[in-house]
Amino acid sequence: MRLRDALRLSSLANAAVVAGQGGLERDVRWAHVVDMPDPAPWIGPGQLLLTTGYAWPLDPEAERSQLEALAKRELAGIGLAVPTYRERFSANAREHAERLALPLLEIPWDVPFARITEELHRELLSVQQRTIERSEQIHRALTRAASEGTTLHDLAHRLGALIDRSITIEDTHGNVLGFHAIPSHEDPVRRETIARTRSPRRTTLELERRGTYERIRRSGAPVRIAAMPDLELDARLVCPIRVGGEIAGYVWIIEGEAALSDLDHRAAEHGALVAALQIAHQRELAQVESRLGYTSFLSLLEAPAATPQMLERAQLLGFDPAVTYRAGIAVLDEPLPLAREAVLRRDALIERLRRHLGALGVERPMLGAALDRIPFLLPAEFAIADFAPELATERLRFVFGRPAAGTDGARASYQEAQELLAYDGLGRVAAYEDVLVPRVLLGDARARDAFLRDLFAPLEGRKGGPTLREALMHYAEHGFAFRRTANALGIHPNTLRYRLERAAELTGLTLDDPDVRFRLQLASRLVRLRANHSDRTHKDGERS
Repeated sequence: MRLRDALRLSSLANAAVVAGQGGLERDVRWAHVVDMPDPAPWIGPGQLLLTTGYAWPLDPEAERSQLEALAKRELAGIGLAVPTYRERFSANAREHAERLALPLLEIPWDVPFARITEELHRELLSVQQRTIERSEQIHRALTRAASEGTTLHDLAHRLGALIDRSITIEDTHGNVLGFHAIPSHEDPVRRETIARTRSPRRTTLELERRGTYERIRRSGAPVRIAAMPDLELDARLVCPIRVGGEIAGYVWIIEGEAALSDLDHRAAEHGALVAALQIAHQRELAQVESRLGYTSFLSLLEAPAATPQMLERAQLLGFDPAVTYRAGIAVLDEPLPLAREAVLRRDALIERLRRHLGALGVERPMLGAALDRIPFLLPAEFAIADFAPELATERLRFVFGRPAAGTDGARASYQEAQELLAYDGLGRVAAYEDVLVPRVLLGDARARDAFLRDLFAPLEGRKGGPTLREALMHYAEHGFAFRRTANALGIHPNTLRYRLERAAELTGLTLDDPDVRFRLQLASRLVRLRANHSDRTHKDGERS
């Protein structure tokens, strides 16, 4: 219990704190009566030293030395019975104890030390018993949650509700795997972490620089991190999640207004243990899925909608919903069904791809296997030119979807890569955006829709967007002749100039670029052809 709480006991109700107010949050583990000239060797951390003052030094220098020696022993405080042997603590003692944040208590002489020790020890044992019982309840509740197959987010929510604290479970990269929020307990860093589902990089880098993470990694128990106002960081408790000898993540408990207790330390340990079991189970599932040819992230890409469990497993494997990825598929030139030798070649290629991604700087490569295909995700920051060409061979080709963020974006990119599999003659390496026009010319309806959508998407939903699109279309149809276009639209040349400049600004198109002009002319023909086809279909329907 805290010394501040101990002062509420009836035996200490009339004790006066005369110095060291800043140390009232110290833990009290026991009370010990010592009346000898040098009490330091006889006391330990967390003890409340009780003395009549009979052997207390009178010399100011000796008094200061004794206070420093006692402070080094990390005792909870010093209680002096007054006024029989000493009227009170000297001004010298009070001044020095204040600097040491060592609480000094003046206890009325008529309060027996036996009464203080009996009441304090009884309360300490009671607190310990209540903590143990409550800890067991928390452990059973979390174990039951694990047996029910809940996610790490559910685990964080249940733990936070049990101890009434804000909780975050994060992986080693700071990605949030689960949280329980109590708005009144949130500091700016915590709020940003929840909003972005990731710890602010500036904060993690600074904590690493200060050695905080190293202290956590070395510890076998929860570590309390003091408040860091310069980082807008309130005090918190963190316990590493260890799986198979390695750290797989962290359980963070925000202190809030109420000081962290022994129960919070025990809860952090229980939470980290159950989270480790959950992560180990998810990894085992991932290994089984990988042997069957279905990794968790691949299930995420192929499923119509991602379930929380599916997303959690993918995140544990390295998927980050906030990162923009480009889905790729490596295709082996092997007859189906794959012979044993072909399967071995495919597995060896997976390891080669994994190493290649790692060499580029991808910390946790995500790959799978499905028959003669190896789907994978490539962070958009890494160019295709830096990845695929040196791996592509006569018996291996690569297709890529366009970069996109989030789970929906990753699935869309994967579907685009799959579309390219239907085409031959694309070369050893093909990206969706690079072969879009050839596919349009071949009559691919999906490619046509994607081509038009990409070209004019920045104008959709914008005020005046249809007008700007019409100006681009007429400009292309009239051979990019400025006056002919203005006459065809029946507008002043300055009005046309404004519309074209505004359209170019929004779409990022350079209207003098021959490739851009070709795309606009192709788009205008496609739109007109589709409109004519729709009109003919409508008229045929009326005649019938």
